[in-house]
Amino acid sequence: MGRGDLSGTNGQRRTCAAGGAEDMNLRKKEDGVWPLPDMSIHVQLELKQELDEEGSRCLLLSRQSCFNQRCCIRCCLPFTFLFNPKRQCLDCRYNVCKACRVYNKQDKTWLCSTCQKS
Repeated sequence: MGRGDLSGTNGQRRTCAAGGAEDMNLRKKEDGVWPLPDMSIHVQLELKQELDEEGSRCLLLSRQSCFNQRCCIRCCLPFTFLFNPKRQCLDCRYNVCKACRVYNKQDKTWLCSTCQKS
């Protein structure tokens, strides 16, 4: 048995390395730790913990009858017709005030600040 043509090995190594890095990124996303550019793992874990705490708080507040109809689920400020109108977040479906939301021009919808982070 002779040796095969090994001329493409450098290109194959680069392809395998890129595929391996992509696989690691997918595994981190599945584990709940997603790689963000220019952020340390410590900062990423803090962000994940902050988002988890916010989710727990919102779940607790939403269980109170009509709370989210009267107040912002993120900052708890009451809604007013002209000065602080409520809008529903596209992702979590909670009502949020103007200080806690961002307009998504592509989808022409509102996202709350927490859903935008995630």
